[in-house]
Amino acid sequence: MDPRDGVSDEELLRRFNQGDDTSFEVLVRRFERPLYNFILRSTRDSEQAAELLQEVFLRVVQRAHEFQGQSKVGTWLYTIARNLCIDTSRKMAFRRHRSLDAPSGGSEDGEGQALLDRIASPVAASDRSVIAQDLSSRITMAVEALPEEQREVFLMREVQNMPFKDIAEVLGVPENTVKSRMRYALERLQRALAEYEDYVKELGGE
Repeated sequence: MDPRDGVSDEELLRRFNQGDDTSFEVLVRRFERPLYNFILRSTRDSEQAAELLQEVFLRVVQRAHEFQGQSKVGTWLYTIARNLCIDTSRKMAFRRHRSLDAPSGGSEDGEGQALLDRIASPVAASDRSVIAQDLSSRITMAVEALPEEQREVFLMREVQNMPFKDIAEVLGVPENTVKSRMRYALERLQRALAEYEDYVKELGGE
């Protein structure tokens, strides 16, 4: 185990600025997978996502000395990645998502119960298998149909598990705005999937 693995992101970046290239390698290991997934949901293209990921770390190398510690290093990296995605194409939509764990309702902080969990008990296992496959497709369409500003908040929160404060910093908007967008996203998803819940309840009552 590399002793640097227990060092904070901010300390790693500070050490890198002082000439410790290995500290930068640790940062790359920590963030390359989540950043790649984040970019891939925007580009829908694995090759392009890989290229943009390299560009993110290139910009970190170029701008590391500019980091002032006013936000987390992780937040800074996601901001760079998001801006690159926007520059590449503002029309690209997020594709991948945490389908079966996506909440269909609940509080504005995204702590609602997953839809599949809500339908688990009254439905037989064989039926659930078919339902889960169809549900995944329906959630995909429902998430992609969200307005862009709501979709990106939903995915940052539900897929990347980012705190609202960090999302607000990445997007450059107030935290309350982020929470509102999350709430509206959940309400839209709940409406889009409501008919499916009714269908499942009918199955459970047979």
